[in-house]
Amino acid sequence: MTGKARRTAAAALALVAMAPMLSGCLEEPSAHEAVRDFLVGWQTGDYTAAAERTDGDEKVVRKALEDAKLQLDAASFRFNLTGIRGTGEQVEADFRAEVDLGENNPLWEYDGKLPLHLVDGSWKVRWSPGVLHPQLHEGQRFAVDVTPQERQPILDRKGEALQEEATLYVASVIPATLKNAEEVCERISKITGFPQDRLLSRIRSARPDIPVPLVTFGRIKFAQLGKQIEAIPGVTITPQQQSLNPDSPTQIVGSVTAVTPELVQQLGGPQRAGETVGRTGLQKVYQEHLTGSTETSVITVDLKTMAVTELKKWKPDRSTSPVHTTLDRTDQETADAALLGGGVPGMLVAVQASTGEVLAVASTKGKYDQEKDALAGRFPAGSAFSIMSVEGLIKAQMNPKQKLACPSERSVGGARFRQAGPPAGETPSLQANFATGCVTALASLARKIGSADLTTSAAQFGIGAPWTLPLKSFSGSINSKKPLTTDAATARAIAGQNVLVSPLSMALVAGAVASGTWRPPVLVTAPKTLDPSVKAAPSKEPDPIKIDEKTVETLRTFMRSGVVAGSARAAAAPGDPVHGITAVATRDRKPLAWFVGWQGDVAVAVLTASEDPTAGAAVAGRFFRGPHDKL
Repeated sequence: MTGKARRTAAAALALVAMAPMLSGCLEEPSAHEAVRDFLVGWQTGDYTAAAERTDGDEKVVRKALEDAKLQLDAASFRFNLTGIRGTGEQVEADFRAEVDLGENNPLWEYDGKLPLHLVDGSWKVRWSPGVLHPQLHEGQRFAVDVTPQERQPILDRKGEALQEEATLYVASVIPATLKNAEEVCERISKITGFPQDRLLSRIRSARPDIPVPLVTFGRIKFAQLGKQIEAIPGVTITPQQQSLNPDSPTQIVGSVTAVTPELVQQLGGPQRAGETVGRTGLQKVYQEHLTGSTETSVITVDLKTMAVTELKKWKPDRSTSPVHTTLDRTDQETADAALLGGGVPGMLVAVQASTGEVLAVASTKGKYDQEKDALAGRFPAGSAFSIMSVEGLIKAQMNPKQKLACPSERSVGGARFRQAGPPAGETPSLQANFATGCVTALASLARKIGSADLTTSAAQFGIGAPWTLPLKSFSGSINSKKPLTTDAATARAIAGQNVLVSPLSMALVAGAVASGTWRPPVLVTAPKTLDPSVKAAPSKEPDPIKIDEKTVETLRTFMRSGVVAGSARAAAAPGDPVHGITAVATRDRKPLAWFVGWQGDVAVAVLTASEDPTAGAAVAGRFFRGPHDKL
């Protein structure tokens, strides 16, 4: 049983139970029976019983009561008797009507009157259209005007829309011109799958003289079904331009579709043609903000002049609002081009170091998803975790100039490590090993730093922090399955083998070194609240974390040397000096190459599916050398 049917049944039971109460409220037994039978019959849909209690033609009254329900597309009527007065052969009863206009629509309440008089010794309701509503007259009918609000855009940080124009095709009818509305709806239903009863209800409750949209098609569906729909007499198809196609980053912005029969079942309620639904990305999680609610009016229409009288109007209870993001169109285009020019699959996330605002999210189409992988992916950090490791080592008073051998292989506590590329020809310093990402040298320091200190260092850079975004995201985790209780486990953590991170979380790590403070990410600046249907975020985001100044200065020196003399030289670019390091990792036995660094106030993390340890740095270099707007 549908929600609408349940409410109708419940309403019927409510008035049947109320009938004895009506009897007790009226002093004149014969008059009260007429009022009771008429209202109970109207409310329960027993229109014959109601018509018998009037002085009008039974067929006319029965049809008028039935039409009122259809014209209002009402789920139910409920009535409360509020008074009765009169003497002799003239009596008037006052009642309060509550009309449920269906799911997602308001409750219409109004006061009505039932004039009664004696006809051949029996009390009868004096019939006129005014019995249905005091402002309904002969030659008029009810109708419901529903006006959806225009879908609002998703905007970049400069207020420019991140969508392009798309053409929708709306199939409409003018009710007054249809010879057989039932047949039209049956044919549309067979072609499209939309429920026939809902299509017919739309026609019956609409103004008879204006186009009523019934079904909306996207380009592909219109190509498949358009000719069949156009062949139905009385149906007109009109193209409409709407900003629906997402610009880059398409998976972050999200896709939008016209309402389909499948969506009607998923979403519930009487979805209307012309409405659009966000299917993915920000379009989905901010659906209600972007579309708001409808404006609804109950009106009367004069069937000769088509003049309209408004009986009640409800303004939208939710206004629409655009979604303001921190995305930068120029940075996004530059990031897309940087990945495209590399020839290897990958991802790039750019953030503003001083704010944590996400500037760009790029990924190779078909290989990586911008939300599921770039924001929420769980990838081994590899030697990129050395940023956090060095922070802990500095606190442990280790000298950055200390010499550490960089062999091709090393065993620590039984765990074996292998250095990608040729080993260093001489014994380099900690700084040089950091700059070249020598995993065998870094892993050897497992006994220099305690597991608790390593975990604390990771937390200083937001690894595992409870930050949230409107979309799925992952802040990272360190050795989530087993504690770091052995040298082998600690060495694996230093080498990033048992540390999982996302490109977003590593971009924030780079931003923390660049600015001296770790900050949680920001993707949307307004609206401040998510849609009610979206799982609530924590009431408070984690506070920024200021990094020790000595640690920051050392890391900046290390990461600058990674570009000047280390394995990240491909990231060099004109302008502000580039800082960064490369790292290698393995996922599902497939090699990955990281770059983590920054230039100016823009911090990036690049992850590529490549055996070349410098592949990520090459992508970053193309990004830094490309066009950028001043922040």
